[in-house]
Amino acid sequence: MNLAYFDCFSGAAGDMIVGALLDAGLDFEALQKQLAGLKLPGCDISASKVRRGALAGTKFTVTASEADQPHRNLDDILSIIRSAALPGRSAETAEAIFRRLAQAEAKVHDMDVAKIHFHEVGAVDSIIDIVAAAVGIEMLGIEEVHCSPIPLGRGTVEAEHGTLPLPAPATVELLKGATTAEAITEGVTGELTTPTAAAVLTTLARSVGPVPAMALSAVGYGAGSREDTGPGEPPNLLRVFIGNSADDGSVDCMVELSANLDDCTGEVIGATIEKLLQAGCADAWAAPIYMKKSRPAWTLSALCAPADVGRAEEIIFTETTTLGVRRRTCTRSKLARRHVTVETAYGPIRVKIGSGDGNTITASPEFADCSSAAEAHGAPVKEVIAAAIQVHRESQEGN
Repeated sequence: MNLAYFDCFSGAAGDMIVGALLDAGLDFEALQKQLAGLKLPGCDISASKVRRGALAGTKFTVTASEADQPHRNLDDILSIIRSAALPGRSAETAEAIFRRLAQAEAKVHDMDVAKIHFHEVGAVDSIIDIVAAAVGIEMLGIEEVHCSPIPLGRGTVEAEHGTLPLPAPATVELLKGATTAEAITEGVTGELTTPTAAAVLTTLARSVGPVPAMALSAVGYGAGSREDTGPGEPPNLLRVFIGNSADDGSVDCMVELSANLDDCTGEVIGATIEKLLQAGCADAWAAPIYMKKSRPAWTLSALCAPADVGRAEEIIFTETTTLGVRRRTCTRSKLARRHVTVETAYGPIRVKIGSGDGNTITASPEFADCSSAAEAHGAPVKEVIAAAIQVHRESQEGN
């Protein structure tokens, strides 16, 4: 699997994300050709090598001739994207980023998503930055994105809505559940992560944490606009690592949430587990415990990606009686997973395969398939499971 890891050691902006991809090998002329399909009038893009401190990087620049950009709403921007005939999944990716950004703006301003008019992020340069990032990921064949903890910033910034605190309210909303890096912002004033970058990274990143295991093939540096940095500050660059993960297993970063419940019914806990799984948690479970005054109780737990923490916590707080949720960041070793379908006397049954070092480690028939087949044939489900395992074993021996 081809991976990209964004190392936000000095923050991130939309143009820095694109610049890093270009620096890592994205073809500028091919990108330029794809972006021409947006048909945005009066704008030009360029890329050039620059220095930030002691390091060199690529600066991606969008120049718009119109001084006053129109205030576009979400439908306006989605129409522009859909009419561009972008490659692969890049249009879908760009739309997802803008939808996430619209939801954050709507929450901050207490407005309906459909009524939100983008200001800075609705301008030509921000549209191009987001679409270029989505197209770049697609053109480089990147299948999975990860990023480091995301530094914030301090002070104030002048925006369409007036003077705003840093980090910008939309950025904070977008970073709910993601890991920030306050230590990096000590003594640093100014905006380190823009709403555009926050939208791109939190939409695309499967995890926020350490660099995943990969065979590194390229490194790129995307330069921001600020050229000078203060004493002790890192250069204004965003770094991207691109490489290939082994298909026989990998390690990722997950967050384990848990809450102790001594005043919540089993029905409510069961329903909450179902909602957590539907929301994308990798797993959710409950274990019996004893609490103060020897009360029988339950520990409700969920395992999710860092980007999904906010939604999972919201479900736990809303659905249960807990007043607090614990977080524990952990790494997870995984076998590579795939499904094969075997033909049995009871019909087709899917078998989930876990492999490592190129070898099959475990094989488990999907219980839902076995249960349906058993009911249809009036057979015990254990016989269907055994039949599926036998057919899969024979197919392996035949190979």
